[in-house]
Amino acid sequence: MRTTTKRILPLFAATAALGLFGTSGAAVAEGSDSTTLEANLTELNDSGASGTAWVTVNGNDVTVKMNTSGLLDESPHAQHIHVGGKNECPDPNMEGSGENGAIQVSDAMDDYGMIASSLTTEGDTSPDSGLAVDRFPTGNSSYERSFKVSDDVAADLAAGDGVVVVHGVDHNGSGEYDGKVKSDLDESLPSEATDPAACGALEMSQMSGMPEGGAETGDGTTAGIENSGAMIAGGGLLAAAGAGAIALRRRHAKK
Repeated sequence: MRTTTKRILPLFAATAALGLFGTSGAAVAEGSDSTTLEANLTELNDSGASGTAWVTVNGNDVTVKMNTSGLLDESPHAQHIHVGGKNECPDPNMEGSGENGAIQVSDAMDDYGMIASSLTTEGDTSPDSGLAVDRFPTGNSSYERSFKVSDDVAADLAAGDGVVVVHGVDHNGSGEYDGKVKSDLDESLPSEATDPAACGALEMSQMSGMPEGGAETGDGTTAGIENSGAMIAGGGLLAAAGAGAIALRRRHAKK
């Protein structure tokens, strides 16, 4: 049984969601071709994080709005839409392969699948930007962005697949990403920088469309993590993880 870590209370807003079009598995606003999906984000790894993500899709055009709280203040949080797994979040009480049984990325791959889109604040949104720390939201903020997705991602999400995952957990309550345990994606990074903090499966929204009001995307700073350059370089590794390249590093070693 792992110990409960200190929760980080400052508000954070910048997390992710993606959804896709089609009339199956999603709510379609009357008289329009758009699809609205919603994900209720709940904590993993005793992070204290929570939030809601909304996704509206029209063809290959996607708009994401998200609000979260409880994430590590002034630190970057990688966030993605995952597909290809069981289309669900891992059991928050599962015994992971990380610090004191913490859930690492590879532990949850069977549940939420690989990265379909990276919810960055600007630039590329492909899996290649999976750890683009300088382009993810930080601290107390909200997220809103519109972008295009591929036909393959559209097909997956239209079929009802899609899970929003936000990463970055302060296990030891130090106020920054540190600790002796290394990331299962890149041993140059602390596990805290990449461990999942919140997760929510996209489902049919009861709303006819997005909530009104703008949302800020955060300042994209790299405060709160040492060697942020290594985290940026690690984006390729996270994308590879999404493709299954880290399967050999899954929790079998810790059983």
